[in-house]
Amino acid sequence: MKKFYLTLVGIIIVTSAALAQKVDRSKFISDSLDNYINKAMTNWRIPGVAICIVKDGKVLKMKGYGIKELGLNNKVDENSLFMIGSNTKAFTATALAILQVQGKLSLDDKVNKYLPQWKLDNAYASQEAMIRDLLCHRIGFRTFQGDFTFYNTDLTRDQVMEKMSHVKAVYPFRTTWGYTNSAFLTAGQIIPVVTGKPWEVFVRENIFAPLGMGNTLALTADITRSLNRTAPHTLVNGQLNAIPYCNIDGLAPAGAISSSVNDLSKWVMALLNDGKVGQRQVIPAEAIRLTRQPQDVVGSSGHVGGEVDYSLYGLGWELEDYNNHRIVMHTGGVNGYVSSVTLLPKDKLGIIILTNTDQNDLFEALKWDIIDAYLQKPFEDVNGKYLAYFKNQLQGDAANDKKLRDTVALNPHPTLPSSEYVGKYLNDLYGNMTVSHGANNDLEMRFEHHPKMFAKLQPLGGNRFYVTFSDPILGKAIFPFTVEDGKVTGVRVKVADFVEYDPYDFKKIP
Repeated sequence: MKKFYLTLVGIIIVTSAALAQKVDRSKFISDSLDNYINKAMTNWRIPGVAICIVKDGKVLKMKGYGIKELGLNNKVDENSLFMIGSNTKAFTATALAILQVQGKLSLDDKVNKYLPQWKLDNAYASQEAMIRDLLCHRIGFRTFQGDFTFYNTDLTRDQVMEKMSHVKAVYPFRTTWGYTNSAFLTAGQIIPVVTGKPWEVFVRENIFAPLGMGNTLALTADITRSLNRTAPHTLVNGQLNAIPYCNIDGLAPAGAISSSVNDLSKWVMALLNDGKVGQRQVIPAEAIRLTRQPQDVVGSSGHVGGEVDYSLYGLGWELEDYNNHRIVMHTGGVNGYVSSVTLLPKDKLGIIILTNTDQNDLFEALKWDIIDAYLQKPFEDVNGKYLAYFKNQLQGDAANDKKLRDTVALNPHPTLPSSEYVGKYLNDLYGNMTVSHGANNDLEMRFEHHPKMFAKLQPLGGNRFYVTFSDPILGKAIFPFTVEDGKVTGVRVKVADFVEYDPYDFKKIP
């Protein structure tokens, strides 16, 4: 599964000999881009794509490709809505930076000045964490830590914040970057304390409306009411299927916005023009500057021809150097969608790519091929390299899954009678989970905060079970039960990395 994507994707390194070639790429956008995208959509099996390229304050390309939903003849256009996932974070960080410029808070204020009830397992971090720490992912959590509990569940924002105190942070406070969606939710919850308006109202009134982003929605609950919306898609057993919209309004400031390339072009052009729309200052230039100040080292990654090799994080933006060109970017991913928003501020270049399947890297590869064209670099077919890697990964996953299904088909018996695994289980962070007999007498798991989801368990022999989730985003897995003195005492639950890397140990309640 994609990592997200709420995620940051590595960049392919090419040889210096190739970079030395002199090629005129100026006509790539006008002559070749449509064919490139149409071919790539077929190869990646992407139903719909929307792109926008802005340069020097003008829209050079804005277009929708393909269809909104598989099997329906409903074409994507420049106003079709896609969920943009973690590209929401730049809006949240900008909103808080605006409040600093207005003198209503400081990004260096302690979180507990506004949210005294908010606590972490680390008492020092609870007392010392600043708003800035929340917006640059340095509170000590590992990337995506806690997200199985927080993401697409029925928890409210206040409940998510309370449960953060149950997360056992992997890193010491402020020592290591770890992508933390719940931290951005916490930051967003400071906005109503300061302004008296919920996060979604504040961003709508102070960013969407002034920029003319009239179709953009702050909450996932609203997208189903839009007439011009795309549907999310993913691969299920090798087949591309439309899937339900996720509901992440409990994490809204981290990833709930839905938008179109037309609306996002207004956001990007304002960001590339120091917050101005024409002569009107819509976003304070200082607020934009604050979000682009480096705060954390994410790591190093290979950049095509890059003379400086770094990856930093600002506030809601990743900051990179690419062949002496500064890049401000972010990716976004939620169930059935991945996207990217990229700015080259000194080049006055902005690139927006939206897709309605979470099983592609076109959103990332296309960005680099467009940038290379503008920087007059040789065509390296970054997309082709990403695609080859993706297909190899899919083949490996399919082969591993077939081995597990073949084992299940042999009908191996578990160590204990199936009734011994039945019962109630508890995880301190997540809460309750129940194992019961479902259809065909198979074991079935149901989780307290995922009321519409269940997991089917089939024996692999011993105390191991092959698990398939009713929500395909959560993936497939092997769950091992622990047994002591002939009694089941617990089970380890692991969902797809797209949602969370860490496993959950549930203890059986006697």
